[in-house]
Amino acid sequence: MVTVEAIEKELEKVVDPEIGLPITEMHLVDEISIQDNGEIFIKYHLTAPFCPPIFAEDIGMNIRTLTSQLEGVKKVTVVLHGHALANEINQRVNPGYTPPPVQPATAAQAKS
Repeated sequence: MVTVEAIEKELEKVVDPEIGLPITEMHLVDEISIQDNGEIFIKYHLTAPFCPPIFAEDIGMNIRTLTSQLEGVKKVTVVLHGHALANEINQRVNPGYTPPPVQPATAAQAKS
């Protein structure tokens, strides 16, 4: 079975193309979860919400490619958050990805 440590080791190879540092060194990986069936979920963010989409997609694809090659991995879902075009990028990185529905604001949220 795949481990978080093995995933993190692969993520050390993913380098931000603008800055030239691994995404792990810049603390851009927010969540790694592993299901018993071999599915893994990785959530990440970028250094800026308007980072060029081509770089954001490249990082997501590199995460997906490297981690999907690990022994025991059946499926990889890589989700970018906090970016202006996150939904579009997530759909390109994850074939068949459906973004979560937008939750309507409550009256309390609308007042803040």
